[in-house]
Amino acid sequence: MNQCAPFGAEGPAGVGDALQKVDCLASDATAMSFGRLFGAHGSFQTALTIILTLYIALLAFNLLTGRSALRLSVLTPRMMTLGLVLTFATSWIAYQSVVWNLATGAPDEIASVLIGTKGSATALFAQQLDGLFAAITDAVSNIKPAAVPTPGFASSANILSIAGLILLLGTVGVLVVCRLALAALMILGPVFIVLALFDGTRGLFEGWLKSVAMFAFVPLLTVVMGSGALVAIAPMIAALADNGGDIPLRIAVSILFASIIYLSLMLLIFKVAGTLTRSWRLGRASALMSRSAAGPMMSHQERPLNPAVAAPAAASTPVGSDRVRSAVASLEAMPSDRHMAVQSALQPRAMAPQPQLALAGPSDARGQLRYLHPRVAGASANSSKEMVR
Repeated sequence: MNQCAPFGAEGPAGVGDALQKVDCLASDATAMSFGRLFGAHGSFQTALTIILTLYIALLAFNLLTGRSALRLSVLTPRMMTLGLVLTFATSWIAYQSVVWNLATGAPDEIASVLIGTKGSATALFAQQLDGLFAAITDAVSNIKPAAVPTPGFASSANILSIAGLILLLGTVGVLVVCRLALAALMILGPVFIVLALFDGTRGLFEGWLKSVAMFAFVPLLTVVMGSGALVAIAPMIAALADNGGDIPLRIAVSILFASIIYLSLMLLIFKVAGTLTRSWRLGRASALMSRSAAGPMMSHQERPLNPAVAAPAAASTPVGSDRVRSAVASLEAMPSDRHMAVQSALQPRAMAPQPQLALAGPSDARGQLRYLHPRVAGASANSSKEMVR
């Protein structure tokens, strides 16, 4: 572990020195906290063992009860999640190589490529700021006292001092605050990584990851946008040395106005970074895992206990009610003569009388009864004889 030099009694020598010491102290604090949490002799080794045991027990319970299927698409994401959590929560080398370097080193590399510089873009940006602060300090110290006394705030020296303070606040304040906040998130990182195992606590892990991404974007945007703003401010500050000890008030006010715009730009960076990370959705992996876990349960759909009862219930649902209403409305809107014609067309035609079968014999009813009586009597006698035999 590297030993970092603390801040002296006089403070840092410049912006670059302050950022370098903050990075070193943050790295040492993160490594020390990681060892105390889940290291070889960490205080939370027992808690980690209990959490992993619960995770495996819940997975086995889901497999036994049919809540989860024994498929490759189901077990692969869970095993990968378990392996990644164990790797980054228990190995400082893996955590530092991937998480720490991505959060702190990747933005600096991207800024170096965008600006077109070799080495650290943040260090070069800090050197430019140190040069501007030195020029402002020399100009303020070399200002000659005016022949006519002016109010304290309206003097060029005070205006330049306020402009330098605003530049310092807009740059060093933003960068140092982001480095400290990112260091705090990195210290708590192993705890949130372990929380990614369960669906109920995965939202905390996603919030931690979004916060890390936001505080990683802020230094990147600060270096890129701040370098462009310094191109516009640097000529005005460089002109202070050409005026000697007599600095016009107009130039001092212009530098103050430019420094206020620079501070507003730095504050806007926080909003831009927050918007970027707020729009970032991690729902694809979570949806895949939840879908794979709930897949077997969704495949078993509930069926009605009595289909014969369910069928009439479904059949009793009115079908085509809109068509019936529209037909009734159109009939009501028809003229009376046309309405009567439609009604007559809709009435069923009278059925033609069908011929009735007549029995052979006399035509009148009494004659037919006399004709049928001996025949029925003979048939009944024959049936009784058959029964006796």
